[in-house]
Amino acid sequence: MTIENKKSSLRENVEAILIAIVLALFIRTFVVQAFKIPSGSMKNTLLIGDHILVNKFIYGVKIPFTDGKTLIPISDPDRKDIVVFKYPEDPKKDFIKRVVGVAGDKIQIRNKQLFVNDTLQASEEYAIHKDSRILPVQLTARDNFGPVTVPDHSLFVMGDNRDNSHDSRFWGFVDLKAVKGKAFIIYWSWNKEAFGVRWNRIGDALR
Repeated sequence: MTIENKKSSLRENVEAILIAIVLALFIRTFVVQAFKIPSGSMKNTLLIGDHILVNKFIYGVKIPFTDGKTLIPISDPDRKDIVVFKYPEDPKKDFIKRVVGVAGDKIQIRNKQLFVNDTLQASEEYAIHKDSRILPVQLTARDNFGPVTVPDHSLFVMGDNRDNSHDSRFWGFVDLKAVKGKAFIIYWSWNKEAFGVRWNRIGDALR
């Protein structure tokens, strides 16, 4: 192989690597991003150690390095969507919760039961309560909350593990600009306590 051929081969390899890096960054920024679940606030839908993919395109194309400005609007989150967003009290952190109220919705919790627009949400098969106690509103907003109306361009979110979730009951609404995307699948799940893979969870679609 001549020196020119070696240089040509090296250049092709470098170009291929650079293209792959740019493509990966583009996909991560605009299309799909991977996240790992660090807490149990979304049990049993999501467990600690689940690795998920989040669709960043579904709610619109956002301009990087801005305060969530949308370049191409597509849709807004719906009730029951599982969304990743910047934690309002510390935007450097990413949170994941389920949307239970969108703009204009009236939200109230009475003795652990969720009401949206005065209708009991009895079909929340994903919501669990592990603590049978009803704590007074004077102590915490966990079991009795509201009513409040979700403002424009905002969401009210809650964890599926209702008795152990730090969510909108405690720190308020999520601005639509803070939403990163919709979680749609578990692609890997590691059980740290059992030191093993949860094979039965891999490939599960999130609903």
